[in-house]
Amino acid sequence: IVNIAHHKKMMRGEFIYQLKAKFDTRTDKRYEELFSLQITDNRAFFASCVSLKGDSVMATSGTRTNNPDGSITLGWKEGVVIPKTGLSFTIIQSNENTQYFRSVGMSLLTYKDPVLKNWKLVDETKVINTINCKRAEITSKGRNWIAWYSPEIPLPYGPYKFSGLPGLIIKITDDKGEFDFELVKSTPHYKLKGKLINLKKRRYTEAIETTQPKLQQALRNADANAAAVLASYGTTIIKGQEMTRQREKEREENKKYENPLELTE
Repeated sequence: IVNIAHHKKMMRGEFIYQLKAKFDTRTDKRYEELFSLQITDNRAFFASCVSLKGDSVMATSGTRTNNPDGSITLGWKEGVVIPKTGLSFTIIQSNENTQYFRSVGMSLLTYKDPVLKNWKLVDETKVINTINCKRAEITSKGRNWIAWYSPEIPLPYGPYKFSGLPGLIIKITDDKGEFDFELVKSTPHYKLKGKLINLKKRRYTEAIETTQPKLQQALRNADANAAAVLASYGTTIIKGQEMTRQREKEREENKKYENPLELTE
């Protein structure tokens, strides 16, 4: 059994994508972040490289102090900085569905989306970073997407929740040019020998199943709670309440200009 479980985690492909995203309508600046797509025999795992690095720093930098009263204090080694990202989700693509995982407070929440089936394959080719690609189009969650996939790399996966094409997605952009994922690096086959996926199991096990709207609401609530807790550290209760109100106002203001990757659920 151990061998089977071990075999399931063996990496068949590892690809790094760069996201360029316009998350705020007030600016033309693009937010950039790298993501890792790790493929096993029957699944693909997608996560931010920053959050994966954060996981490994946490794993090696924790301290544990046994106190005289029998309690234990957990902390971090001095000078350690944990890399952080606002995009700390994990996505698992399979033939059955696409599953999204995200930690909210102390809980790991998850919801499932069906695999994208309504791709329109277009008779158009293009070479991207020396890879021969074919064009496909889809409308998903309020945006029209143009994908370039490679039949030469016969893996039906891609960045984020995009999968289900007869080849790996090399690049995908929405028709407004606000979001773009592009393959920037792939690990050669000989380097994958015996390599296991490097995602901590806690990123995708023992999750509470919910829906996308409920998960979004939980994130908003956690944000509001964090702001309130922070504000309560203010010098006085009044000042704390003032800070909370100010934060709330800023958040409401920012919400007007939010430009999420998914416009509908």
